[in-house]
Amino acid sequence: MTVNFSELLEAFEFVNSGGAGENEAYLCMETGKIYCHSEWVDDVEELPDDVEDSGRYIPIPDKRELDLGKPLVLSFARHRLPDDYDKVREIFSRAGAYARFKDLLEHRGAVDRWYDFEQKATEEALKTWCVDNDIKVSS
Repeated sequence: MTVNFSELLEAFEFVNSGGAGENEAYLCMETGKIYCHSEWVDDVEELPDDVEDSGRYIPIPDKRELDLGKPLVLSFARHRLPDDYDKVREIFSRAGAYARFKDLLEHRGAVDRWYDFEQKATEEALKTWCVDNDIKVSS
């Protein structure tokens, strides 16, 4: 079974586009088809009835499962904004951290660097997840 990496990345972004648990996606390990479902959007397809019971499907992870949340931000700050590392750690010690982090990035002219860093890390983490789960990808 081979899955298209672009489709997998799109499903990953869908899973992470809502609040925790609002959007979900599953990969069929037999066919490579990805099924997406949202509690809030009616035009997203229905999940197969056996999606949680059969072992044929694997849930597409969210970013926290792949350490792409706070650990990624701190890694970026450590390597790309070392003078602001302590400030970023302090920002992420309270609620509403991402908005304040984005403000800091804008102030430092580092928004594009962050998005590039985040995209590369996301693609690497998702490819590693595929290897760990014996999923072959095509581009």
